[in-house]
Amino acid sequence: MTKNILITGGSRGIGLGIAIALAKMGCALAINGRRSAKEVQKTIEDLREYGNKVVYCQGDIASPQDRDNIISETIKALGQIDVLVNNAGVAPEKRLDLLGTTPESYDRVMETNLKGPFFLTQKIANHMIANPQNPEGIKGCIINISSVSANMASPERSEYCLSKAGIAMMTKLFAVRLGEHHIPVFEVRPGIIETDMTSGVIKKYQDLIQQGLTLQPRLGQPEDVGKAVAALVEGKFPYGTGQVLMVDGGLHIPRF
Repeated sequence: MTKNILITGGSRGIGLGIAIALAKMGCALAINGRRSAKEVQKTIEDLREYGNKVVYCQGDIASPQDRDNIISETIKALGQIDVLVNNAGVAPEKRLDLLGTTPESYDRVMETNLKGPFFLTQKIANHMIANPQNPEGIKGCIINISSVSANMASPERSEYCLSKAGIAMMTKLFAVRLGEHHIPVFEVRPGIIETDMTSGVIKKYQDLIQQGLTLQPRLGQPEDVGKAVAALVEGKFPYGTGQVLMVDGGLHIPRF
């Protein structure tokens, strides 16, 4: 049974790792991103090599109009949305001390990382309620990709931490509201993953990992997150709505 899945920010980094894992499962994918279709053409073609339908829906989830377009294009291409993976996110353009964080940076990060996913999820949740299952009886779910920054404080990127803490609560809120409709909602919380977002500080993280920052002495990879999301999409946790799945090599475990 093919599941129709919308992945925001799915053309690179963690989102692409998720897309590859789900393409291997045989899912039909709508990949969202801000880049032009021409810029991601090779990526989309590579995903199609796994044999299922893959479409690209360009748009910025921070934009209300773009959110509507992303949803309508996905439904037009795939028929309906069975699974939403909220992955798109941005880091602050400059890492500023908490006492110097600007309203402009705060708004930019929050619009993309929290407000956009919240209202995208709201619309898609209503779509899922109106279409409880497709003709093959496929059950849907919602998966939010957050970060260990949801509960680990980094004063030099406070707006990012706040946005991810908001995603954690958003997961709980939608899990509570959608429980009666049998739509599970999950949070996947990655640790230090090697992507373009972390490339500027990757040497710092590598050194910290060698010093014992994580229990597993390596950087996380996008495919690590992809495998976790695939398990949720496959229905491996049918009685676990609202739960957090840590993909951080043990980073979150307090030690002394």
